[in-house]
Amino acid sequence: MMAKQSEYPKKIISFDLQIKQLIERGLIINNPELAKDFLKNISYFRLQGYWWEFQNDKTNHEFKPDTTFENVIELYTFDRKLRLIIFDAIERIEVALRTKMIYYLSVEKDQWWFENKDVFFSESFFKDSLFEIDKELDRTKEIFIESHFKKYGKDSRPPAYKTLEVISFGCLSKLYSNLSNEIGAKNRIAKEFNLPNYNYLKSWLQSFNVIRNIIAHHSRLWNRNIHFAPKSLDKPTSEFITVPNNINSLYHSLSCIIYILNKVSNGHTIKGKLIRLFENNQKRYLTEMGFPENWKEQLLWK
Repeated sequence: MMAKQSEYPKKIISFDLQIKQLIERGLIINNPELAKDFLKNISYFRLQGYWWEFQNDKTNHEFKPDTTFENVIELYTFDRKLRLIIFDAIERIEVALRTKMIYYLSVEKDQWWFENKDVFFSESFFKDSLFEIDKELDRTKEIFIESHFKKYGKDSRPPAYKTLEVISFGCLSKLYSNLSNEIGAKNRIAKEFNLPNYNYLKSWLQSFNVIRNIIAHHSRLWNRNIHFAPKSLDKPTSEFITVPNNINSLYHSLSCIIYILNKVSNGHTIKGKLIRLFENNQKRYLTEMGFPENWKEQLLWK
C-alpha cells in the first residue's frame, strides 16, 4: 500500500536550515551567504549527488574531515563542463548518423524507406517508430517541414532527407537497430563509423543515447556506470584502448565516443578539451570514472 503524502517524512526546509544541517554534518562552510546563493540556484537535492562522494558515513550523512562547500562546487563544476563537452561530441555523431542513414538507405531503397515495413526486422518496432516520427512531424516548427506540408499537403510524410532531420537521436538509433540485416546500408554505415559490423554500431548508439539523455536532463554524469555498455571492440582498426575490466565505466564509453569522432569529425578538438579538463582537476575524479593509471599511455588518449 502506498503511503499517504502527508506521511512522507522529509519536509522542505529553508536555505538557512539547509546550511545549518550541512555544518552539523561536518561540512565546512566558510561563507554561508555565498553557499545560500548556490543553494538558491542549484538545489540541495541536486548537490547531494556530488557531496555523497565526500561523506564517510552515508547513512548519517557525516562528511569526511576538512571537506568544504567549495570542494562540492568544484566537483559539480567539473561534471557540468564534462557534460557540455560530451554533448558536443554526441551531436557530431548524431549528425553523421542522420546523414549516412538518409543517403545510403535512400539510394538503396527510396526516399520513403522509413515507411516500408519490409526494410525492418520487427514490425512492432517499425510501427512504434512511425508513431514517434508522426509525433515529431506534428510537433516540429521547422520551416522546411511546414513549407513541405503547405506545398504537398499532409496526406503523406516528407521524404527521408527532411523527416529524419526532426526525429530524436533515440528514434534514429532505433530505426538503425531495427533495419533488416539484409539491408546492405546497415553494415556499410557501421564500417563508416570504423566498426566491424552493425552489431557494434547498434550497441554503441544505444550507449551514446543513454549518455545523451543523462546530459539532456542535466543529471550527474562523471561517476555513472552506463548500464548499456558499448560492445567490446577487441580488434580496432585504428588507435583505441585496451578494453577495461569494467566496460560499463564512463572511461570506456568516452573512449568509444572519441574513437568514433576520430572517424566522422576530422580535426575535432574534443579529446584535447577533455584532457585539459582532466589535468586541471582532482585525480580521484578520473578514478571514479574508471580511468586506469596508465590512461595517457593508451593509444587513443596520446
